Amino acid sequence: MDRPPPEAYQPPLTPWGRTWRLLAMLLISAVVWLPVMEAQADGHPTLFLLDAGLGVAAYVLVHWRRRWPLTVALLTAAASTASGLAAGPATLAAVSLATHRRSGQLVALFVVNLVAAQVYTFWQPQTTEDPAWLLTTVNVVAIAGVIGWGMYLGSRRELLCTLRHRAERAEAEQELRIARARTTERARIAREMHDVLAHRISQISLHAGALGFREDLDPAEMRASAAVIQEKAHEALTDLRGVLGVLRDEDTGEVVHAPQPTYDDVPRLVAEASEAGLHVEHRDLVDRSTGPVPDGVGRTVYRIVQEGITNARKHAPGALLTIEVSGSPDDGVEVCLRNPIGFGVTVTPGAGLGLVGLSERAQLRGGRLEHRRDDGSFVLRGWLPWAA
Repeated sequence: MDRPPPEAYQPPLTPWGRTWRLLAMLLISAVVWLPVMEAQADGHPTLFLLDAGLGVAAYVLVHWRRRWPLTVALLTAAASTASGLAAGPATLAAVSLATHRRSGQLVALFVVNLVAAQVYTFWQPQTTEDPAWLLTTVNVVAIAGVIGWGMYLGSRRELLCTLRHRAERAEAEQELRIARARTTERARIAREMHDVLAHRISQISLHAGALGFREDLDPAEMRASAAVIQEKAHEALTDLRGVLGVLRDEDTGEVVHAPQPTYDDVPRLVAEASEAGLHVEHRDLVDRSTGPVPDGVGRTVYRIVQEGITNARKHAPGALLTIEVSGSPDDGVEVCLRNPIGFGVTVTPGAGLGLVGLSERAQLRGGRLEHRRDDGSFVLRGWLPWAA
């Protein structure tokens, strides 16, 4: 992450912030100016007036330290050459500039302030008898301490700013992950509902459509057909509850994966299609001598067969649908569904998303799914690795 500019992590100036800064400047000015103020007033009135004038100017100038930090810091430091009253504003401007932590500016700030302090120390009327080396050392230590304090404040402010930005970014990423998880789960629910319900609804549509064309049915046969429709509707509701129960656990709310159809449920699916009037020929050539078909593979095969039966019932009712499933642990599992292309227009609506969803499901398991027209027939063929 790039370093943020100083303006990004400088705290706003509140009324209390302005007040305590003003009090701190007055305290520093008093410490520097009071020892020489009486001597200035008594013996050097011009120097006293110069000190006071430059000090007042420095107090006014320091209010623009954030807009022009280097300029204000250098000007207030220059004013402190002849003004003890300007020591407070010069200190605040130096600390403010040091928070930027730019080496070139810090060197210039240190040199100018040291020169100003030395000139002020030996130019003003002094009553102390301390040696020059001691006064110089005090000036160096004081200026280094001021600049170091400013660098510490700048580093701390930048750290807090960086941590705040990281926290905000983490929250935004968390919200994005939650939104993406919701979208993924909605897509999964939609795919499961399509795979489960489209098959049942197509059966209901088939039986209901037959009732519309059959005028020779007696009341008993009408009741029997209506009972079949009712049974299929109940099965659709049961499957829907199963989908919702599979996707969400009632107690924890976590996504779970059982129960789900497996490869052993494919014959039952074919039998139900046959009972509903669809001509189906099913050949199971899978080698299961070394073990059953893995549940993940079997579930995908089940969905492919289910989608093929649904499409055949919609677009080629009455035609022969052949289903052949073959494979082994070494070769994987291959499923092929073939039915003649119907001539009529289906009356059962469809979104055309079933094969798209199945293709995505097969790809997620490392397999593939393709469909094509071949000599007047519609062929749906898929392959899945055994260990998917």
